[in-house]
Amino acid sequence: MSKVVNTEKAPAAIGPYSQAMVVGNLVLTSGQIPIDPATGEIVGTTIEAQAEQVMKNLGEVLQAAGCDYTDAVKTTCFLADMADFAAFNGVYGTYFTGKPARSCVAVKTLPKNVLCEVEVIAELPTA
Repeated sequence: MSKVVNTEKAPAAIGPYSQAMVVGNLVLTSGQIPIDPATGEIVGTTIEAQAEQVMKNLGEVLQAAGCDYTDAVKTTCFLADMADFAAFNGVYGTYFTGKPARSCVAVKTLPKNVLCEVEVIAELPTA
């Protein structure tokens, strides 16, 4: 059985999908981009500013699902430019301190022409 996760503290889905799903004890988030949930606008023009907003959005989705960054077991990161890899890692590393497994790839274009997008698989803490 699966459960849809939804929070107003993160951007609403911009298509036919949910912010995250809980399946068993796993949380699978949709990719988050640097949208301010209050305004619907893209935050920042640098990779650091955009990555910071992406992490905030992911944190809200994870919290709504019942977990946090320390529960992450796998992330997938998409960058518009691999030249931003080091700067992106600087922000990423302050949030994902547990060092989950990760893939990081450069893609031709991201939604709304943002610089980064991140999705997470996390394990719900046991009671």
